[in-house]
Amino acid sequence: MKLIIFFSLLLSVSALSAQVQLTGKVTDNKNAVQTTVYIVEADEEVQTDEDGTFTYEFENTGIYHINIENSTGFIQTFELNLTKPEEQFEFVLSNENPQTDLLNEIVISGTMKPVLRSESLVPVEVYTPTFFRKNPTPNIFEALQNVNGVKPQVNCSVCNTGDIHINGLEGPYTFVLIDGMPIVSGLSTVYGLSGIPNSLIEKVEIVKGPASSLYGSEAVGGLINIITKNPLYASKYAVDVFGTSWGEINTDLGLSLKVSDKVHWLMGVNYFNYSNPIDKNKDGFTDVTLQDRISIFNKFTFDRKSKKQFALATRYFYEDRWGGQMNWNRSHRGGTDVYGESIYTNRFELLGLYELPFTEKITSQFSITAHDQNSMYGDTPFMAKQNIAFTQFYWDKTYGKHDLLVGTAARYQMYNDNSSATPTADKTFIPSVFVQDSYEINKHFSLLGGLRYDYHKDHKSIITPRFAFRYESDKGDILRLNAGTGFRVVNLFTEEHAALSGARDVIVLEDLKPEKSYNVNVNYLKTWMLKDDFILQAEAAAWYTYFTNSIIPDYDSNPNQIIYKNLEGYAETKGISLNVDAVYANNLKIMMGVTLQDVSKVEDNIRTQQMLTEKFSGTWVVSYTFNRLNLTADYSGNLYGPMRLPLVSELDPRLPYSETYSIQNIQLTYKGFKHFELYGGVKNILNWTPNKNNPFLIARSNDPFNKNVQYDANGTALVTPENPYGLVFDPTYIYAPNQGLRTFFGVRYNF
Repeated sequence: MKLIIFFSLLLSVSALSAQVQLTGKVTDNKNAVQTTVYIVEADEEVQTDEDGTFTYEFENTGIYHINIENSTGFIQTFELNLTKPEEQFEFVLSNENPQTDLLNEIVISGTMKPVLRSESLVPVEVYTPTFFRKNPTPNIFEALQNVNGVKPQVNCSVCNTGDIHINGLEGPYTFVLIDGMPIVSGLSTVYGLSGIPNSLIEKVEIVKGPASSLYGSEAVGGLINIITKNPLYASKYAVDVFGTSWGEINTDLGLSLKVSDKVHWLMGVNYFNYSNPIDKNKDGFTDVTLQDRISIFNKFTFDRKSKKQFALATRYFYEDRWGGQMNWNRSHRGGTDVYGESIYTNRFELLGLYELPFTEKITSQFSITAHDQNSMYGDTPFMAKQNIAFTQFYWDKTYGKHDLLVGTAARYQMYNDNSSATPTADKTFIPSVFVQDSYEINKHFSLLGGLRYDYHKDHKSIITPRFAFRYESDKGDILRLNAGTGFRVVNLFTEEHAALSGARDVIVLEDLKPEKSYNVNVNYLKTWMLKDDFILQAEAAAWYTYFTNSIIPDYDSNPNQIIYKNLEGYAETKGISLNVDAVYANNLKIMMGVTLQDVSKVEDNIRTQQMLTEKFSGTWVVSYTFNRLNLTADYSGNLYGPMRLPLVSELDPRLPYSETYSIQNIQLTYKGFKHFELYGGVKNILNWTPNKNNPFLIARSNDPFNKNVQYDANGTALVTPENPYGLVFDPTYIYAPNQGLRTFFGVRYNF
């Protein structure tokens, strides 16, 4: 894709002031474009109006860079040399300039500092709302299914809870943030990515690999940073509503208002409802969990005389979900007549950012979260509360060729539940300090070193170092090497849903020690301008992670138990991945990715593939725009290789490994109306579900309370005429969504 910048300068004899007022207009060679304009050096955004026009006042003359997102979701960069008190530029988004760079997004997640993606020493992937609209979903959890190396993993056939796997590592190893603040951990591990309003999302940044040296515990496998829009530049009104043939309804609302001259407000509301029990596999249980969910997000930004940042945000989340036997209703909650898993979740979040009014750039951030879960798994209650307070201060300083970041953080957590593992409320305070130095040796080579110190009351001092190296050739090829360590303090019942669902006994053999890991990651990126109107970009990565301790649920030693203990050996995660982006003539865009990985543990010199980890996977999104018809077609999908699955007995007739499967979707979007978009399509066009070629998914679905199961002296289910396979009720045999083919239709409005 080519990019043309043409401009006209207003002539003047001399500059009367060092300040420069820029008036810009953004077009696509034909029409004005409403979009976000990012001022790189000022770290600020400006929204164009209906005419594609924006204004911005620079403090001084000089050379500046502006990023603008085009219709395909790529960021195009313009370099401006401002010399006059007033300047006018026209920015034309097209595909005729061979200097188009697919890497000029500003990212912050890799180093906690805003840098160009191409210049970051830590590989960061960026996904905009444009990408997620290729396959509309009611939450971020499902939206990540088309990101290579990232897998939304369903963990329960009944309540359909799940977590995010990055490079084969389970959800508790993935750190999730909103605007750089941690929001998903502990109790929210399986629910925290539901209900984040899509209307407020500016972009999602993903880092694959450990980031504990900056972010602490849980950032072992990688992190997902959901960055919200600036209220000052967001659309005044945004509405996105769609429904499916299964009866799902998702509503996403956005509102941006100027409260006063100095206060701007952004509100996002997500409401999702699914109340249509369906049992297509005829096992007597709901195929998909029934849900009634609302999430309300508010964000305020404050204009300060000092031009320093100040923002506050709140989010309230409520969800009522249940799954179980088709005849279940609320009167059966907690009883033994009809099986159901019913979960009420109340969650509140407060996030804040305040840049201190000093000459030096010192930023303070804080978050407070309160999570209350009232749940019944059959007749087993699980009542849990978790309160977390987090704060950090960091100083960002450039000194010569050194780019320093020095900070301190503190985290307080109160956790309590009704399980035997928590006889009294657990209160933990973890203070931390961290330092990071990025050094540019020359235009080709850069280095980064980092170190973090945490103190945990039970595990004492924890030190996590980090090292990164970056090389860029004269042709723009980029090679990155990252190495570091990670640690994670395990919170068993809050993170492992399998420990709560089903009839397996949970056995904790010993005090669980922190998980420790060592990681190395190599990343290579190259861009080809094959023709004037054809861009190809490829990014290859290889990684290796070694765990000296890993808390892995053991389903093998005793099929009737889930055993947790410290690893007597080691665990490994290794693999390679390739992402390819191709753009042709502003009409065709292809994004494809493939990952090969091996996630295993070694105990007693025996190597075992970990449960629910695939050997290979692939993702793709193909988009084509018919300009004359104002129509865009999107074809998306994923492919997963076999995963080892938990069986209940040696006679269990279910497949020990999942089959290779693919979920594919197609969508048409019409953009011929002003402010409106109409879209619709088919999800899971192959109509694939995990019950294919399996006699059943849920073991003993006809007897979920095991009333007719006979046991031996060791508590093992006996083979009887009524129970020919020696099974107990177990819903953990699940590895993919249990929803088949369905159509959908929606409408979007932005003003």
